[in-house]
Amino acid sequence: MTGAETEDDIPLGERKTVTDFCYLLDKSKQLFNGLRDLPQYGHKQWQSYFGRTFDVYTKLWKFQQQHRQVLDSRYGLKRWQIGEVASKIGQLYYHYYLRTSETSYLNEAFSFYSAIRQRSYYFQVNKEDRPELVVKKLRYYARYIVVCLLLNKMDLVKVLVKELSEEIEDYTQRFNTEDQLEWNLVLQEVAAFIDADPVVVLNDNSSVVVTSNRLQEGGVPPLEQGMVVGQLVLADALIIGNCNNQVKFSELTIDMFRMLQALEREPVNLATQTSKQGTLEPNEKPAKRENPHKYLLYKPTFSQLFTFLSASFKELPANSVLLVYLSATGVFPTGHTDYEGKGPYDFGGVLTNTNRDVVNGETVQKRNQAQKEMHCLHPGDLFPFTRKPLFVIVDSTNSTAFKNFTNLFGQPLVCLLSPTVYPKSVQDQSQRGSLFTLFLYSPLLAFSSVCGLSNVRRGLWEKAQEFLLKIYRDIGQMITRSRTIDQAFLQFFGDEFLRLLLIRFVFCSAALRLHKLFRELQSFPESYPELPKHDTVESSLLQKHILELATMLDVQSLFWDDSLEAY
Repeated sequence: MTGAETEDDIPLGERKTVTDFCYLLDKSKQLFNGLRDLPQYGHKQWQSYFGRTFDVYTKLWKFQQQHRQVLDSRYGLKRWQIGEVASKIGQLYYHYYLRTSETSYLNEAFSFYSAIRQRSYYFQVNKEDRPELVVKKLRYYARYIVVCLLLNKMDLVKVLVKELSEEIEDYTQRFNTEDQLEWNLVLQEVAAFIDADPVVVLNDNSSVVVTSNRLQEGGVPPLEQGMVVGQLVLADALIIGNCNNQVKFSELTIDMFRMLQALEREPVNLATQTSKQGTLEPNEKPAKRENPHKYLLYKPTFSQLFTFLSASFKELPANSVLLVYLSATGVFPTGHTDYEGKGPYDFGGVLTNTNRDVVNGETVQKRNQAQKEMHCLHPGDLFPFTRKPLFVIVDSTNSTAFKNFTNLFGQPLVCLLSPTVYPKSVQDQSQRGSLFTLFLYSPLLAFSSVCGLSNVRRGLWEKAQEFLLKIYRDIGQMITRSRTIDQAFLQFFGDEFLRLLLIRFVFCSAALRLHKLFRELQSFPESYPELPKHDTVESSLLQKHILELATMLDVQSLFWDDSLEAY
């Protein structure tokens, strides 16, 4: 209500408009804050609550559009308040993406975040003497950057980072706040994230080409006619990141960021499908589920990890697969390491976060060497979950602990295990993400990186990618035609995501075996069950292909070209 006006001076209809707006605004805030209390796991509990929240925000957004003039004059609606509503809607879409793994919702989040910037909703904030409003603006930028990273809009990310840097500088100079270091750390993290890819693809004018590594139409070799493979479908994935000193932004390490894209199809823009851009209809899903559902766990404690595993296991549909991806620092057993008479808790495993949930303090835990490491996911911890089809990827310095698996229940079970030792030149790059995960995400990027290339011309990159598709087809046939391969690999081969991961794993293993720098057995990936080497990773046809690819990139001198010479 403005100036000297009393409530009686305002027409009843306009007064009702303001009252209705205040009701919707309060209701939306209440529902939005309630989202924090929802369990993060389980598919069912959250959907009706999210639906109600979307519903109220839809009404609020339309209401402020229809009654903007009255709200401006009678309520004193400010542009940053409209920006705040739009920002909340962007967050809702982003969280809907996290809950469903449907990449279309990322586009919706992007459209709202983009509108805030284009319409300068937060522009006036800098003129107000309220630091908490400027923090809202800074947080909006950080969230917008995360969505742009996930959509591979790298050019825009660079522009947003520059703007955010200027905003932070202005904020810290004006308010002399204590959170300056935190915001500068945000800038450093995103800068490191942008530079994490070891190889860039260049246009003829030397500008950088942004490549996508999500699953694309025609990117997976089809099954041969009449080929009998399992009908299992990848339904759920846990992506766990707990590597010390790895590049991260928000709660995503670079390994997690890469793996989540390897388990997604190229996003479709819902707006172009439904021609209702800017509406909030999370029910307008693509016709079929495009991607497996994912949980992203950054530095989880053991209890968090076990809770999410149990929830995924409980809700896994029939004929479905649970994938567990572990990118984590290795935890090694104390005492002797001979393999005789050892059990699933005797080889160590991978690190889980302590987070001060220790009963009697860390020091008590190391009472004697016979006791096992508590803050560690041991192979034995996964045994209960092998009652259903389980596909495990371990990228760790102690990945080989998971070689000592036992398939107790006869269900399909495969573990893909990273090398545990890398040549120094590769090890020096480990902060920018693991080479093994890079191979599973973008084999050509990893292959170029391990050959010391820092950039590749676009024409050559596309030619090499095309040749890789031919290699993939041949690897697929090697797997399905092998007479000695374990049936578990074939049972997973019907799912496109798992088929591509298995093919890329074989390519990675074969490429590293031929590379002159990789001489130790620990520098090669392994699997449980073992692959028949002669039919796959040491196949003469695959070795010939790898040498052809190396020749195409002019790095053939880095590889053994007589396979006998290598062993």
